[in-house]
Amino acid sequence: MDMAQPQSRRKGLIAAVIVVVALVAVGIWWHSTYSENTDDAQVNGHLIQVSARISGQVAKVYVDENQMVKAGDVIAELDPADYQVAVENAEAALASAQANAAAANVNVPITTVNTGSNLTSAGANLSGSHAAVAQAQQQLEAAQARVAQAKANNIKAQADLERYKPLVEKDVISKQQFDSAVAAADAAKAALSDARHSEQAAGEGVKVAREHESQAQAGLKYAQTGPQQVAAQSARAKQAQAQVAQAQAQLDQAKLNLSYTRIVAPTAGIITRKSIEINQNLAPGQNVLTLVSLEGLWVTANFKETQLRHMSAGQAVDIKVDSTGKTYHGKVTQIGGATGSVLSLFPPENATGNYVKVVQRIPVRIDFDNLAGEDPKHELRPGLSVEPKVHVK
Repeated sequence: MDMAQPQSRRKGLIAAVIVVVALVAVGIWWHSTYSENTDDAQVNGHLIQVSARISGQVAKVYVDENQMVKAGDVIAELDPADYQVAVENAEAALASAQANAAAANVNVPITTVNTGSNLTSAGANLSGSHAAVAQAQQQLEAAQARVAQAKANNIKAQADLERYKPLVEKDVISKQQFDSAVAAADAAKAALSDARHSEQAAGEGVKVAREHESQAQAGLKYAQTGPQQVAAQSARAKQAQAQVAQAQAQLDQAKLNLSYTRIVAPTAGIITRKSIEINQNLAPGQNVLTLVSLEGLWVTANFKETQLRHMSAGQAVDIKVDSTGKTYHGKVTQIGGATGSVLSLFPPENATGNYVKVVQRIPVRIDFDNLAGEDPKHELRPGLSVEPKVHVK
């Protein structure tokens, strides 16, 4: 009876060992078949280089090294005096451009009305000048006829006077008749002179009427350019409007530059590598600090190539973080396009003839499912070591 108990105990121990070994084997098989893990992984995040967008002298600094800030928090302020003056100048230029544009726009309908009235008036003037030329021409012709009549009368009167001279000397005719012939000759001569003066005046009248006609024709041609004048005034109005837009853009840029005197945090994070101090002169694009973003973190895990056989985007991942001792949840989003050795600064050269096969690693990106909910205190930091376990089946 005493010998049977040790024998039974031995059998039970052997059975227990077999069960444990079987369970371990099943666990190893299960783990290797349904999940893949690695300790070559770390948390990654965005390192934002905050820089000045304009030149200026630092007036105030509101942050210290390793200080946590929220999106929109003011980091520093530059002296805004020069940029405030630029805004005021731009506002004055905009007001001037708007006044010019208003005047130019008002002139468009005025020019339209004036050119229409000028065209009507010029047409009437030209018609009147045509009539005046015709009337002056008729007066000239009448004056010329009177000259011809006066010339004929003068010739007759002078001829009669010449015939009366010998007759009065011989007392054939009376002295009274001769005096009448002399008077008639003088009157005919004076009438001829007057007719010629009238003809000359009528000629001048024709010349003046034709000059007025030419001026009326020129006025009509100018009035006929009314559409072009309206188009030119409209173009000036559009140019003035464009100058308003240009002045508005300059004002917007001045206001934008004024806003750039306040350097703000683009996102929540921790201040590092701070190099900005009061009274420091900054140049555009000069880095003043590095902001470590605590939002949008992800994990980069370098898995062996033999572990990627069943791995794909969308698979669930358990992420164990060494620093916090917590396990977070995520999913595979990307599998790298090349191995780490290929992407290194000095990739290996295997054309020497002594090639040794080495298991390569490929970076896999893992995004957190609910980072804000699982890490409300922002305990995770870029660079922390993690152990991700991907559920491949």
